[in-house]
Amino acid sequence: MVQVELLKSKIHRVTVTESRLDYIGSITIDEDLLDAAGIFVGERVYIVNNNNGERFDTYTIAGPRGSGVICLNGAAARKVQKGDIVIIMAYAYVTPDEVAGFKPKVIFPDTATNLLPK
Repeated sequence: MVQVELLKSKIHRVTVTESRLDYIGSITIDEDLLDAAGIFVGERVYIVNNNNGERFDTYTIAGPRGSGVICLNGAAARKVQKGDIVIIMAYAYVTPDEVAGFKPKVIFPDTATNLLPK
């Protein structure tokens, strides 16, 4: 069966709060943001760094709710600096019949705090 890969979830323009090279790997994201965007813990995500053009992928770890944490861990820490603006995206495979009704979840947290608007 033919499937197409479409954008499923997007956390648009959040600020990196920390990067920790000495870690196994992944991105830690405030669990409120994961839930709002429909991204699962352990899900593969693609990250675009608006400051330096880096594009890479990793998997998610839940950070404390309401913390605004966006932390790149392990090798990904080399691709960002604290204060960089990133976009986090997840994709899904759908059949051509599902494309017409498919809508991604896109959230726009406050870039200064990484928290969702009230």
